[in-house]
Amino acid sequence: MASGRQHLFLNGSIPRALFNLAVPIVLANILQAGYQLTDAFWVGRLGAAAVAAVSISMPVTFLVIAMGAGLSVAGATLTAQYMGAGRHDMVNHVAAQTLLMITVTSIILAALGVLLSPYLLTLLGVTPQVYDGALGFMRVSFIGVIFVFIFAMFQSLMRGVGQTRIPLFIVLGTVILNFALDPLLIFGYGSFPAFGVKGAALATLATQSIAAVIGLWVFLRGQHGIHLAWSGFKPDFAYIKKAFFLGFPCSVELSTRGLGLMLMTFLIASFGTLTLAAYGIGANVLQVITIPAMGLSMAVSTLVGQNIGAGNIQRAARITHLGTLYGFGALTLVGMLAYLIAPQIVAFFVPNDADVIREGAHFIRIMCLAWGGIGIQLTIVSAFRASGNMMNAMVIALISQWMIQFPLAYILSNHTALGADGLWWSFPITNILIAIISIAWFARGGWKQTRITEQDKQALEVIDKGWSDEGYR
Repeated sequence: MASGRQHLFLNGSIPRALFNLAVPIVLANILQAGYQLTDAFWVGRLGAAAVAAVSISMPVTFLVIAMGAGLSVAGATLTAQYMGAGRHDMVNHVAAQTLLMITVTSIILAALGVLLSPYLLTLLGVTPQVYDGALGFMRVSFIGVIFVFIFAMFQSLMRGVGQTRIPLFIVLGTVILNFALDPLLIFGYGSFPAFGVKGAALATLATQSIAAVIGLWVFLRGQHGIHLAWSGFKPDFAYIKKAFFLGFPCSVELSTRGLGLMLMTFLIASFGTLTLAAYGIGANVLQVITIPAMGLSMAVSTLVGQNIGAGNIQRAARITHLGTLYGFGALTLVGMLAYLIAPQIVAFFVPNDADVIREGAHFIRIMCLAWGGIGIQLTIVSAFRASGNMMNAMVIALISQWMIQFPLAYILSNHTALGADGLWWSFPITNILIAIISIAWFARGGWKQTRITEQDKQALEVIDKGWSDEGYR
């Protein structure tokens, strides 16, 4: 079965390979979003202070997760390339060492988070009514980061070898369990105590720890493409150095995107409650429509990585071209549909507020016709990562958030007659410009020259070559 899958990835129909990989990833991503939806559903019944406690904590824990996510991407990239090259020994070595790195990193970040939580909440200006709930939720969430990291690493490594169904089944089971645990831990039952808003974090901690343990068990059994032994966890500092320098730009990229979103929220909040509510709904819609695009981009990443590892550079390029067309076409069609039913979409979230429905629909209609640009960007960035050119993805994120969108939103909203509309127009303009930049950069072809799995290359040489090839020097 594994050999048949590898033949499909390296020699078979590209559309079929993309479909086989993307569908389980998309379903897993949708289910993963169920954690947030479940927490929001039950916590919302505790009142505004509880909702605020979760809202203030989530961006902070997201940034911490983003800091370690680069190691996960580096491990998945190396795994895919070694799998394509037929180096199963190195696939197992990379998996063990990356799991070791991610576990140590997550323990350090979790400990710092637990210790610094009170200071972070004070810095964020949390009100006394929200403070206690936010502190409990944040501290438990930081402890949970350890298991979130481990399971995310499991998903990335399994995706690297082309196995996407096992993570899907694990996510399905844990989401169902989380839905059952949330009301029990939040509200209590009989003699079982109620933990309030902290209960939502405890439920996620419990389910994510189970997922992490199952993932490790799957690796130790070795029946799904990766076979680990406890001896493989002995530190290999040469690999750790390589993976750190490879993954660091990706961590910067994801952190940059998180900070950029937070800054945009502050800017939008200055225009009042109506504008902020419209943005909140539009942002939720945007998050939903990017789920299939993210699934497609992850499938592209796996196929590009494996084909580069096998030396099939031109096939890797064709995979990216086809994935880009699919991403652009699918999100453009979704955008056209969203334009037609924008008021109904907003009314699903806020059925009884005509002003929010009007403004939210206006925001969606301004940005939705450029959603195809998101599909282009996500696909090309995933190909850059799969080839080992993490810096390209990092620079694209920096340009997108800090050189285009935020400055554009500020200037158009504060220094033109557009007002709040200037905020909305920054979204489609950014998507179009970044899509053009991504296409032009990919067409240069420098990504084809980076071979991170060659044994005679050291991490710093890979990074240095990436800078030189892409014209930074």
